[in-house]
Amino acid sequence: MRDTVFKNVKENIVDFAFNEEVVAVFPDMIRRSVPGYETMVPVTGLLAAQALGTSGTAYDLGCSLGATTLAILSQNTSDDINVVGVDNAPAMIEGAKNAVRDPRAIFLLEDITQTSVKDAKVVVLNLVLQFLAPAEREPLLQRIRQEMAPGGMLLLSEKVSHESQQLRAFYDETHLAWKAANGYSALEISQKRAALENVMRIDSETVHSQRLETAGFSSVQQWYRCLNWASFVAYA
Repeated sequence: MRDTVFKNVKENIVDFAFNEEVVAVFPDMIRRSVPGYETMVPVTGLLAAQALGTSGTAYDLGCSLGATTLAILSQNTSDDINVVGVDNAPAMIEGAKNAVRDPRAIFLLEDITQTSVKDAKVVVLNLVLQFLAPAEREPLLQRIRQEMAPGGMLLLSEKVSHESQQLRAFYDETHLAWKAANGYSALEISQKRAALENVMRIDSETVHSQRLETAGFSSVQQWYRCLNWASFVAYA
């Protein structure tokens, strides 16, 4: 279904939420809003599937409709792996259960800051930290590091800012042009940006890398970048 959530003038712009209206159009919304998404997800799935090997558990925290969960499972044929998708939006979890029928997938309606990932071989956080309060980010990563299996892999993707004001403006302007090229009107872009202003707070690549290291992860590397979106891999 095509995303028209912000097509018409809204008298009052409320904070963005993953409600039923957004969930209904989410695949189209994210494909047209996040440059590189259609590379980010399948490669994340491939990396996670390889790290799982023939057995073990992966957690897809903030799983939305299960695209990353499905990408992992499609790249690994072992019956002895499973992927636990977790999200706090009821409509997302219901949609994920309908979209991913693989019996190796488990979906939980939970707050990811409370979800145990004990002994996980892989933990994925795709476009999730940016929606958490800044004070919650490092404690979550520290707990994940403590609970997951030694040598386990963390895969993190986020929208990022740039320390240089000039480069920040370049990436922002290019991202806006990219959304316009994907059919969003100036009104849609403006209203969505206003809705996200209070709920999506982004960090720089440097902050992400330093936070992962402070949380105890090693070999932190950025494996992907497309405009102002980046993906990282780190090990417990």
